[in-house]
Amino acid sequence: MEFPKDLKYTEEHEWIRLGEDNTAYVGITDFAQGELGDIVYVEVETVGESLDQDEVFGTVEAVKTTSDLFMPVSGKILEFNPELSEDEEDNPQAINESPYGDGWIIKIELSDPSEVDELMDSSAYEKLVD
Repeated sequence: MEFPKDLKYTEEHEWIRLGEDNTAYVGITDFAQGELGDIVYVEVETVGESLDQDEVFGTVEAVKTTSDLFMPVSGKILEFNPELSEDEEDNPQAINESPYGDGWIIKIELSDPSEVDELMDSSAYEKLVD
């Protein structure tokens, strides 16, 4: 199982990678995708909306279950990964294949960058799931 050190993590198993110009990418962790199993659908209907930290921004549906997706920090949702969207390629399995790469779910603009400091680093997250 991977725990990239350049990411921050939540107890709900989301990760965030800071980008440029106050933006970041958000996805679910390798642990989460493994627990969910084969992902068959991802729904994000909040593009363009500003949400608070811990608010639900979408859902991920797997063969076993459906799970809510939570904002790791407050921000405006700028983009839903087109590879996951049913309007485009519709390849939700990208989350299973590359949860920290091609399987990112949303791109956001951070409202309060200091909230990132409240999240877990890779070693703290690894201890959580061990």
